[in-house]
Amino acid sequence: MPRAGWKKSESERRLSDLVSVGVLTRVFPPGVVDDVIAETGRTEQRHRSLPARVMAYFSIGMALYSEGSYEDIWSQLTDGLSWASGWTETYTPPSKSAIFQARARLGFEPLAALFERVANPIGDASTPGVWLAGRRLVAIDGMCLDVADTAVNHAHFGRPATSKGEQSAFPQARVVALAECGTHAIFAAEIGPYRESEATLAARLVPKLQRGMVLTADRGFFSYALWRKATATGADLLWRIRTDKSAPKPVHVADLPDGSWLADLRQTHSAAARRAEPMRVRVIDYTIDDGREHPERYRLFTTLLDPDEVSATQLAAGYSQRWEIELAFDELKTHQRGPRTVLRSKSPDLVLQEIWGHLCCHFAIRSLMGEAAAHQGHDPDRVSFVAALRITRQTLAHPGAFFP
Repeated sequence: MPRAGWKKSESERRLSDLVSVGVLTRVFPPGVVDDVIAETGRTEQRHRSLPARVMAYFSIGMALYSEGSYEDIWSQLTDGLSWASGWTETYTPPSKSAIFQARARLGFEPLAALFERVANPIGDASTPGVWLAGRRLVAIDGMCLDVADTAVNHAHFGRPATSKGEQSAFPQARVVALAECGTHAIFAAEIGPYRESEATLAARLVPKLQRGMVLTADRGFFSYALWRKATATGADLLWRIRTDKSAPKPVHVADLPDGSWLADLRQTHSAAARRAEPMRVRVIDYTIDDGREHPERYRLFTTLLDPDEVSATQLAAGYSQRWEIELAFDELKTHQRGPRTVLRSKSPDLVLQEIWGHLCCHFAIRSLMGEAAAHQGHDPDRVSFVAALRITRQTLAHPGAFFP
């Protein structure tokens, strides 16, 4: 039955057949979107004017226009309608309430599944900065995102404390992610409430590592349990380690010709821990002379034990690439989302949908940047994310760009 504002088309095409979302569909093809919607049980049981596929693209579109209203985002999605294809209907845009209800029906699971299905490291054998000792260099780190100050968001996510025992103005969601250092492509993530630590989320994330990767991590991530769990994936590790009184105490085994040394890591807090097989690591100690009176001391642990394969100097230089994930987070938080912008969603499920939409959007942009850099023979790090974001926004509703 025709709905209000519609005139039945002779071609039987629906809005979902004509909505154009431009270059994003190169990374998230409609067939893949339909598959994850079906797998997560969100396929419509009846015809709707705002079907699940359209709302999945809408969720990614929200990340591109985070400061726009629902109506503004919708107009960007539908400006590319190809009326020349035979559609002559009078179309009434959906109301804000209708869009909200359609978002709620979709939930966050399809966006999470879409990201997990599509997001992967994108660097190839010739991409600069991607490899260390023949392994793909990746990093793990976390960030927090302000979410709308509602009672349900506060109860679910919690918020950090500030000085004098008060709490911050907004609840926060915590995101821990894996990113490819050479391309800034975030290819795996875990999202949780603020009260969950980065280490807790990281424990759920490290099983997504693969053999042939080398994972860098800052000193806040080390624990014996997480180190053992990460090495069990077959990936190699290159982590900075604390050097204070609470730091792990590696037991010296042998000196190596490049100034690094082999050591065993063994927990001693219980009889069972003392009986466990020690973990062999290579230790690299160095300082960076940055002109300060007291240069900062660095200690790295790595599972790359052979100095003939990769020297201590190469490992120290490789660890410095861990900062690339910080830059990827800045791209997402400062430029894509907007500085100091609070996520709009007022319930936990829609907050998660919005965050997964941001992750999908960032991956799509970084994928297209990687393609452009490879075509021109450039380093992806030398391509402007801000320029790529602007181009993506311009092509979101490019007429005739795509018929899902």
